[in-house]
Amino acid sequence: MISRVLLLLAALTLVGIVSDAPAQTREEKVREDRRKVEAEGFWIYNNLPLAFDTAKKNGKPILVVLRCIPCEECVKLDDELVEQDEVIRPLLDEFVCARVVSTNGLDLSLFQYDTDQSFAVFFLNADKTIYGRFGTRSHRTEWFGDVSLKGLAAAMQGALQLHADYPANAASLAAKRGPKPDVASPELYPSLKGKFTDSLNYADNNVVKSCIHCHQIGDAERDMYRASGTPLPETLLFPYPHPKAIGLIIDPDSRATVKEVQADTPAASAGLKSGDVIKSLNDQPLLSIADIQWILHQTPATGGQIAAKIDRGGAAQELTITLDSGWRSADEISWRVSSWGLRRMATGGMLLEEATAEQRQTAGVADGAMALLVKHVGQYGPHAAAKNAGVQKDDILIGFDGRNDLVREADVFRQGMQERKPGQSVPITVSRNGKQIQLKLPMQE
Repeated sequence: MISRVLLLLAALTLVGIVSDAPAQTREEKVREDRRKVEAEGFWIYNNLPLAFDTAKKNGKPILVVLRCIPCEECVKLDDELVEQDEVIRPLLDEFVCARVVSTNGLDLSLFQYDTDQSFAVFFLNADKTIYGRFGTRSHRTEWFGDVSLKGLAAAMQGALQLHADYPANAASLAAKRGPKPDVASPELYPSLKGKFTDSLNYADNNVVKSCIHCHQIGDAERDMYRASGTPLPETLLFPYPHPKAIGLIIDPDSRATVKEVQADTPAASAGLKSGDVIKSLNDQPLLSIADIQWILHQTPATGGQIAAKIDRGGAAQELTITLDSGWRSADEISWRVSSWGLRRMATGGMLLEEATAEQRQTAGVADGAMALLVKHVGQYGPHAAAKNAGVQKDDILIGFDGRNDLVREADVFRQGMQERKPGQSVPITVSRNGKQIQLKLPMQE
């Protein structure tokens, strides 16, 4: 039993390991991870074809964990919580468990997920029907409001029930698989092609250098649009919107139980209330917050309606969530790893955050108008474009491309990525020590 607990710790990286031993290099961590997992023999390591073949033979559903090795910023739960958990341990035996530590060669027609996550779980049938997803993040370091062991257990139990009901429920699961991707697998994106292959290279201490990380998929897709001069679609600028973007706070210990509904939001207008159990959205059964994000991700930026079936105090109800044009832009994206690429392209390496009331007063900016503190200015390469244009740390950005209504960093990203092309320059206005300064900022690939 203890070995299974240790396996779970290694496989899901839900805990940090404290050691007095000298710190391992990234290369050493990757190799040690593989050695431990393969020695245990429970998880199928980086071999999805074997996982699907095994599931076809034994009839079990498949649990696929995708996460970076070593996972420096992924979700973590306390050791003690994992060791005391009496639900997850036996549930693992009901699945064919596969662990994927790189996205080299990953089938992007099947595995579509929020690539800014460093930990994602898929539940599937052997015929590649997707039962659901798990793994959500809305902050760079804080994860308590998004995932939990109880939530993972609930998702696993839900997947087992969907598997037991399959194929009678196949129609409700069809939309869990997305449209045809731009490329078949990550190494085929223009910015990655020639640099990576479809598998890891364990020879000559090159395994880390040969790995395509999850976030590189999204980066490569955005780079492809930017290089073509095509405005970045909202699905790539605001991918996998968190339920909070529509005013919906979900209990992370559940599959989809409403914890809170924020006032004056689409969720509130739809009539959702605290305590509601969302059974399905657009007739898709839900296993976790990640499944809600999937449905939101498939909803056009121009707006649309989402049919919600809920359980309220034991009574079934049907509600409609209406999303207006531009609804995606309410999502917060500055925490995302991908935001650094957007900063290179749109802000010349500036890291922006909303100015304080005192800083606004010094800059002479009224409440509600644009006032973004330049928290950091890149110093090297393309990220030094703002520095080279004359921007300094602690400047207050009060105008961008003729606009003074861009009140969030994400709004600046949107303007630069959708309204401007690489090679163009935009006028910006900064306030420095109470004085307004006009500068020109280049837009970049």
